[in-house]
Amino acid sequence: PVFREQRLIAYIAARGHHADIGGISPGSMPAHSQHIDEEGIVIDNLKIVSDGQFDEGAIRTLLMKPPWPARNIDQNIADFKAQIAACNRGARELEQVCNHYGLTVVQAYMQHVQDYAARAVAQLLNNINGGGYRYTMDDGSHIEVTIQISKGTHSHGQTEAHVDFTGSSPIHSGNLNAPASVCRAAVLYVFRCLINEDIPLNHGFLKPLKITIPDNSILKPNYPAAVVAGNVETSQIIVDTLFGALGIQAGSQGTCNNFTFGDNEHQYYETLCGGTGASANHNGCDAIHSHMTNSRLTDPEVLEQRFPVLLESFCIRKGSGGTG
Repeated sequence: PVFREQRLIAYIAARGHHADIGGISPGSMPAHSQHIDEEGIVIDNLKIVSDGQFDEGAIRTLLMKPPWPARNIDQNIADFKAQIAACNRGARELEQVCNHYGLTVVQAYMQHVQDYAARAVAQLLNNINGGGYRYTMDDGSHIEVTIQISKGTHSHGQTEAHVDFTGSSPIHSGNLNAPASVCRAAVLYVFRCLINEDIPLNHGFLKPLKITIPDNSILKPNYPAAVVAGNVETSQIIVDTLFGALGIQAGSQGTCNNFTFGDNEHQYYETLCGGTGASANHNGCDAIHSHMTNSRLTDPEVLEQRFPVLLESFCIRKGSGGTG
């Protein structure tokens, strides 16, 4: 939290992927989990910094919780400290900006950025058509979406859209469930992709969009549903479903291509590149990280230095996408 004149003005947040947080398999990405506890330690609003002091003992106790504790707690602690340091730096930077321009000006421009993003999405909606799409996964589960665009109906007279996932499968018995936040992030990503302007990612992009996600569904599961594949498999499918409903682009590889291995000493996690589908105006792209896998690979030198493995080859597997 960032305070100014004894008033809360902002929260600084850092989200990170830890290599292992426990669960039934190293890397905390089990293929066959059916309960969220099998996927790692569940943290529910634990305060880890008080009066500037990091409560390492509380974190260690939590990460050691049976039956499937974290495998490399020292690394987890280092990652937490790095995230806290990043938040502290962000808070200092925001304070400096406020000192220079004044809080009123800073907050006004924060609002301007959001308003500009909202107008950009509304303008986009005037130039595209809505539609519907149903994406069936390998096991028969499906994601379904209908996008209805209403011209000039936003509170400011701008166009808005209703993105409705009603009809999607119920809660998955395995781990393909995606928390609602993942679904909303996929919606944000898709509409941001369609705006050809250099606008910082912010909540304003969602203002002209009404998102309906059915309760007790694969996109809005309840505890104790397993969710580990929701962020790395189902998220990609949500994106492809949205692009399909808009008639913008053919599907991508439909997966984050997760690769993980390890034991009690070493845990490794990576996403491998795939490809994106074609549109009416361009061919698809081969061998790139796309959509929800927008990340970089670990350097081979780092991989071989930190893990007892040798990388024999890394190459494009010709024809893996079929004839197209």
